[in-house]
Amino acid sequence: MTEPAHDAINLEPDAPTLSFIVAPSDAGTRLDAYLAAHVPTFSRTRLKQAIEDGDVLVAGRTAKPAYKLRAGEQIELETPAPPVAAFQPEDIPLDIVYEDDALVVVNKPAGLVVHPAAGVSSGTLANALAFHFQQLSERGGALRPGIVHRLDRDTSGLLVVAKTEAAHEHLADQFRAREVFKSYVTLVHGQIREDKGRIEQPLARDPRNRTRMAVVRAGRPALSIYRVRRRFERFTLLDVEIKTGRTHQIRVHLAWLKHPVVGDKVYGGGRDQTIPDPKLRAAVAALGRQFLHAERLGFRHPSTGEWRQFNAPLPAELTRLLEALEHHAPAG
Repeated sequence: MTEPAHDAINLEPDAPTLSFIVAPSDAGTRLDAYLAAHVPTFSRTRLKQAIEDGDVLVAGRTAKPAYKLRAGEQIELETPAPPVAAFQPEDIPLDIVYEDDALVVVNKPAGLVVHPAAGVSSGTLANALAFHFQQLSERGGALRPGIVHRLDRDTSGLLVVAKTEAAHEHLADQFRAREVFKSYVTLVHGQIREDKGRIEQPLARDPRNRTRMAVVRAGRPALSIYRVRRRFERFTLLDVEIKTGRTHQIRVHLAWLKHPVVGDKVYGGGRDQTIPDPKLRAAVAALGRQFLHAERLGFRHPSTGEWRQFNAPLPAELTRLLEALEHHAPAG
């Protein structure tokens, strides 16, 4: 699923945590100002993003940067280890859907991490972009050249990459304003009876397992809109448009709906192992990825203002799984 480029690329199980107890003298201080004073090694921008990403808890709950602290509250800040400093361009093939002087649209394969992070120092889309393009925006930092947003490692599909600082800023503004059209195709377990629906549930790190995301009352707002594309005997093929870009949004929302994404080992709840037909069960196991593909991406071109929309066909491995389902009588 699409995420802003500054979101963490993964949820690290061993990310160190800084903890503070708010002193009476700091009561009434804004959360972001308190952290800026107590964590001088982080920039204010990085701290604000950590708060908005749900990496900061106040009394066990997420909070806004402007939250006014109370004496005695505990603040926890997760501080992922910085990614490797050495960054080298790498000759990794790219599927370029579109390119001009301002931007590039790439069709990312599953298995390719978008940019380096703790535990992933090379072999990423960012390394490939740095090799293939002379000019890329530096707004996201040296390790994220041109990257405006991201997809999960095992999600395939469309990404827009900025070549210039102006294009990056313009595109980032569209993502923040929720003006970018992002539509995914996914296969989920079970039959969804309604032809369409919406899931509007807030998301944050799972308080019981900080390496996962979850529907959490105090989380960040998230909206996914789905429409049934096709029904199979035990599965449903969906188009899902996301209005927000939270980490693992589609996967968590559909798992919350009790229809997890096929092939999702994190949020699938073991449903892949419950498929009765041994051939289908083996086909899903062999997939090696979740059935989630960023099929359509639309935005206003930063140079012309013209609305542009791009499509990426389903990868071969997902098409093959659908063909295997064709041999079983569809339900509708």
